[in-house]
Amino acid sequence: MFEIVLYQPEIPPNTGNILRLCANTGARLHLVQPLGFALDDRRMRRAGLDHSERERITVHTDFQAVCTALADRRWLAVETGASQHHDQIAFKPGDVLLFGPETRGLPEDVLAQFPPERRLSLPQRPGSRSLNLSNAVAVTVYEAWRQQGFGFSSEAG
Repeated sequence: MFEIVLYQPEIPPNTGNILRLCANTGARLHLVQPLGFALDDRRMRRAGLDHSERERITVHTDFQAVCTALADRRWLAVETGASQHHDQIAFKPGDVLLFGPETRGLPEDVLAQFPPERRLSLPQRPGSRSLNLSNAVAVTVYEAWRQQGFGFSSEAG
């Protein structure tokens, strides 16, 4: 399935919602420190974190650590302003989808590691700031999963 990487997430309910999404789609969640909250934060638990879902989270000390851990995968950065939309790429099982923190997005030094064809955005109306992080992850993961037939064989429908 897919690997979701949240670079320095700040808002516990967003991460909790994304964790629930991962549990329901088979994706795995990777968090890059520093985090804006503790993993046992009650707001995160309320949004979806329980012990069985905790197994789907890997916390990495920094960006280099997660890059090393997922070095054999194709990485895609999802960021406001990229010229290629999320539905204009053929996702592959095992792709890594990288998302930035809620208040500032991915830093330029991280984005610089991605050529334009590896940067994706979600279409939105002109003048809009951005989508909520958990919504952006959900839209992207469901498009990627849809392209894979939602993990069902063709006979299952």
